[in-house]
Amino acid sequence: MELGRECLKLWGYERVDEIIWVKTNQLQRIIRTGRTGHWLNHGKEHCLVGMKGSPANLNRGLDCDVIVAEVRATSHKPDEIYGIIERLSPGTRKIELFGRPHNVQPNWITLGNQVEGVRLVDPELIEAFRKRYPDGNCMTPSKT
Repeated sequence: MELGRECLKLWGYERVDEIIWVKTNQLQRIIRTGRTGHWLNHGKEHCLVGMKGSPANLNRGLDCDVIVAEVRATSHKPDEIYGIIERLSPGTRKIELFGRPHNVQPNWITLGNQVEGVRLVDPELIEAFRKRYPDGNCMTPSKT
């Protein structure tokens, strides 16, 4: 979590909140076994919510910061998390880190070592990407 907070700050984002996902099994009981933690078994995951600038259309107070949802495939987050973020800040760009192919959402930037290539749709974003990464490689630090 500390590294995530440091990254947000380094990239110019302000951490404004966190969403907690309490993981349940098919019987709707909290996950108590598995190898998901270093010292303790993790029955939850954190989603850091960061913002850059002052979006005009923020909808504060619509949703709760806790989701209780069943575990699916590895790293497959509950659909509710995307809904909460979309309702909080409609019409803005969103970024998901550590994404996988099954996490890719329309109008989101999904980054992860298992996501193939770069697929951008927004013309403004395409232009900014090409300007910053002329060789198309965004995995090495930029000099700008």
